[in-house]
Amino acid sequence: MHVEAWLERAAEATPDVVAIEAGERALSYAQLLYGARVGAEELLERGVKAGDRVAIALPAGVGFAKALHACFLLGAVAVPIDLRLSGAERDTLTKGAAALVEEPLRERAPWRAGEVGASEQIGREGAQEQPARTAAGGHGAEHDLDATAIVIHTSGTTSQPKPIELTYGNLLWSALGSGVALGVDPSERWLCALPLSHVGGLSILIRSAIYGTTAVVHERFETERVLDALSHERITLVSLVATTLSRLLDAGLREPPDLRCALTGGGPVPDALLTRALEAGVPVAETYGLTECCSQAATAPLALVSGHTTQPGGVPLFCARVEIADDEEILLSGPTVAPGSVSDDGRLHTGDLGRIDEHGFLRVTGRKADTIVTGGENVAPAEVEAVLERHPGVREAAVVGREDPQWGEVVTAIVVVASGEGLDEDELREHCTASLAPYKVPKRYVLVSAPLPRTRSGKLLRRRLQ
Repeated sequence: MHVEAWLERAAEATPDVVAIEAGERALSYAQLLYGARVGAEELLERGVKAGDRVAIALPAGVGFAKALHACFLLGAVAVPIDLRLSGAERDTLTKGAAALVEEPLRERAPWRAGEVGASEQIGREGAQEQPARTAAGGHGAEHDLDATAIVIHTSGTTSQPKPIELTYGNLLWSALGSGVALGVDPSERWLCALPLSHVGGLSILIRSAIYGTTAVVHERFETERVLDALSHERITLVSLVATTLSRLLDAGLREPPDLRCALTGGGPVPDALLTRALEAGVPVAETYGLTECCSQAATAPLALVSGHTTQPGGVPLFCARVEIADDEEILLSGPTVAPGSVSDDGRLHTGDLGRIDEHGFLRVTGRKADTIVTGGENVAPAEVEAVLERHPGVREAAVVGREDPQWGEVVTAIVVVASGEGLDEDELREHCTASLAPYKVPKRYVLVSAPLPRTRSGKLLRRRLQ
């Protein structure tokens, strides 16, 4: 099935709406379409054709957005590259790409200053300044929903990053599912301070183009800058992870005036953090998803968020089917799941453990690979971490299994102590004993002051703690 190219549709329907705002630069949909066409023309000249991979190694911003949409207009496959990677790591991810975009694609002024607006110029057939409208994307450009649109590399929390091919259909259904869960305000301003090499950040750019709304993009997460944006820049949605939400609350975030929802995921969100946000008047929707299902799979209902209440976990999106296997693994199916990630049984085996409660909410309890086997009993680290993080003296916690001759593995807690708090092992052990079965209570405690290692998307790098 083919659909009209998203950017062309948005530029035709809402040409003067701001498509992307990044620092001092902002482009309307008409301007972004023109820039994407010019960029597509350059890629054509560099030998890129439909189906080829184009590695985009640019900082988050206008240049990245133009390159991304240039690929979409050509039918080329965009491969975002994390700029923090070493040269050798980048070489691995860009191997086989037809082009590597390390500098912004060229720009060309489409009109003489003061003469005509961008949207009018784009619509002027045969204008001398127009970029090529053949494969570079002219009126009538389409997306094949079965074709691969992007390749995202997983964050590599337990192993080396692996490429996930997401189709135009995956992206479209994800946007529709998210829109139903969160609603779409015509004046939406979705703030993205997540890396665009991660599906959680990249999906904001793509969904905004599908909706015809505004993406506000920060190159990186900076607490004070995000706090100012939420307070003064009419931000209606923001995507966060638990650590960045915590930093914003620590910095004084309270009752952001235009915020409909702070979508928070990327890993477990402690109940205590949700309560803090609620008390500060920050509407939070906990979400669960992964690269293989194009970001969101389950999200807290907007009605719950709008009612200034909280319920840990989320409800499966209308287009996602969530099942729990006998061993408690979360299984996903539906049109958001990457075709190459589906097992022989037609489902995505996520490797995550969870349950669906009596209200239909999905609760994630941990990772299969992280399960600690101690004295023949299975312990989910995320469950123990959630208990530890309810202690007021604990800023964050990680639980791992350490080899032990008696128990096989011994449950070990690495605890980041909150500033100014005095903690000892006996206090933490007593705190855990009140909520956990004896075999789940950590036998060893390591108290530290430095933050735990995490990916840019907020996921705990547990393998660095083994």
